[in-house]
Amino acid sequence: MDTNFLSPIENGQLTEFDFVIRMLVTAGIGFVLGLEREYSQYSQKVEIFAGLRTFMLVALLGFLTAFLGTEFSNWIFIVGFLSVVCIVAISYWVTSNKGNIDGTTEFAIIFTFLLGGLVFTGNINLSLAITVITVVLLSLKVTLRSIIGQITQTELFAFVRFVVIALLILPFLPNEYYGPYEVINPREVGWVIVLTSGIGFVGYILMKFLGTNRGILLTSILGGLVSSTLVTFTFSKKSKENPELSQNYAVGIFAAATIMVLRIFLLVFIFNKMMLIQLTIPLLIILITAFGITLFLYNSNFGKPQTIDKIVLGDPLNIKNAVFFGIFYTGILLLVSYANETYGTSGIYISSAISALTDIDAIAISVSKLGGNTMNTLFAQNAILIATLSNTIVKIGIAVFTGSQKLKKYVLVGYGFIFIAGIIGFLVLNL
Repeated sequence: MDTNFLSPIENGQLTEFDFVIRMLVTAGIGFVLGLEREYSQYSQKVEIFAGLRTFMLVALLGFLTAFLGTEFSNWIFIVGFLSVVCIVAISYWVTSNKGNIDGTTEFAIIFTFLLGGLVFTGNINLSLAITVITVVLLSLKVTLRSIIGQITQTELFAFVRFVVIALLILPFLPNEYYGPYEVINPREVGWVIVLTSGIGFVGYILMKFLGTNRGILLTSILGGLVSSTLVTFTFSKKSKENPELSQNYAVGIFAAATIMVLRIFLLVFIFNKMMLIQLTIPLLIILITAFGITLFLYNSNFGKPQTIDKIVLGDPLNIKNAVFFGIFYTGILLLVSYANETYGTSGIYISSAISALTDIDAIAISVSKLGGNTMNTLFAQNAILIATLSNTIVKIGIAVFTGSQKLKKYVLVGYGFIFIAGIIGFLVLNL
């Protein structure tokens, strides 16, 4: 007996086992959606025209009409769907006349019918995924209203601008290579700009809605998604204002450094997966060291009173900074290509060290794209490690010149270990 009920119907054949399994899944979907609507009715003290039983029946009706449609005529399913829509429309007309204009339950009923038909065709995984998303959206009514109520006009415009850039501009950029060394791709540069602005926007939103009193550790993790160098600079300045919180700020600085290494993993994986084969162990050495230092400082500071602080990330969507980073990325790409052609290995390493004065993302993306193509893979991997070491030195300098005396001690010791870990990783890669 064929028990592969996760695949669509083939040649119009459906075993009894398949039929029963799909029918039970359909009933389950109706049960879950109906349970959420039933609970909503009691918790919010509002009347809805469809509860648990109605949702289960509508789901099974969609399943049954889909079955009859395959046996006789597709019009059976179409008529069934139109009948449900008519009933829902009448119900909405009645309830709206009573002052209740919320049509969420009505639309959920239509979705339930369609999901029943979708399950019959064998697309169970897709049906369950849609069900999960629908239940989440239905249950987040109060939360979503609260979030929408806190959104400012500036944040709304920022979101609209991001959507325009990501969905209306980026897809239409040329996907061709131009310029010197033929390494400039407008689509890829646009993607870098979208990625940079998107990370900043997500960080801003998370910071806003998770609250400002989550502590230095949370803000450092979110800030580290944007720039670990920014976190180091901000917390170093704060440590002079509040020297008693120097250890807290040190935890934040090293947490952001840990996130930076994870960003390197992600960027190399996105732009050149093959480079991670030999680069994984060196990066893991640095990552484990940074995480260990963060954990040690956090545990040694556990239980002490902590003042809440946050990083101010600026505008919700800083397009200027994103565009600047895109231009900077392009410049690094040209610089690395020029150094590779003119000076060989030493030129690549010099440009990597220079580019890491701000942050490591640009050089990580650039050499990842070139590694194995116009640049030797080992050279590209070494360039990323050299950039990491260079950025570590920069952040030590920032803390020493702008931080409190206590923070300087933590940073010198902690980043000293991270620098040593980077040297070990470099030696491991080149053995």
